Amino acid sequence: MRENLCAYLAGNEYPGRGICIGKTPSGNRAVIAYFIMGRSVNSRNRVFDAIDGGIRTVAADPSKMTDPHLIIYNPVLIYGDTTIVTNGDQTDTILDFLARGEFPGFGFEAALNTRTFEDDGPNWTPRISGIVDMRTGAYKFSILKSCEGNEKSIQRFTFDYPEPLAGDGHFISTYKCNGAPIPSFVGEPLRVAVDEEGPKEYAHKLWEALNEENKVSLFVRTIDLKTQAYEDVIINKYEIAKG
Repeated sequence: MRENLCAYLAGNEYPGRGICIGKTPSGNRAVIAYFIMGRSVNSRNRVFDAIDGGIRTVAADPSKMTDPHLIIYNPVLIYGDTTIVTNGDQTDTILDFLARGEFPGFGFEAALNTRTFEDDGPNWTPRISGIVDMRTGAYKFSILKSCEGNEKSIQRFTFDYPEPLAGDGHFISTYKCNGAPIPSFVGEPLRVAVDEEGPKEYAHKLWEALNEENKVSLFVRTIDLKTQAYEDVIINKYEIAKG
């Protein structure tokens, strides 16, 4: 059964950072969405900034940035016909391993075997990652998380969708919900419905569904699977401070 992602997000005060990947009902386009949320001043002091092939996070006001660790990274990058989307600097790790893919033992899973969850105890925030084949719409997810908050035990899960159904998507987030400490996402990625609407309309719906106090930035990409051309939309709650 496919869930309504907007309804799910509207009922969840703090899923943290989230990734949704899927295919439109026509089967002609792949869709990617990534958002970040924040509870602290440092986490909220961010915007998405467009770069070649993707986005990076930058401080909305550099004078208020107290610790760039785990805050500044490239959430979305492209390697060849693959879009990479993650919640941390493992984006660069995956790109590096894909670039060496002709060698045995290099690829998405191998890259993430070199990483672990974030070092931000007691939350031990999971690292969530996805890759999308821009020719077929096939995609994978990964989550690296602690075992129920035990930093001595890492759990690695990979979910592979080589032939996604038209109109189908999957969603994964760092957290299950708000809390202290914040509980990690549990189980398989949530199966969700994907509509045929354009990236602007989809981005607006997701943005409106996110908790007003905690949402920070949202990115949506649609990919034409015939041409690999893509269209991006960025929504930032905060503007970059003018120096």
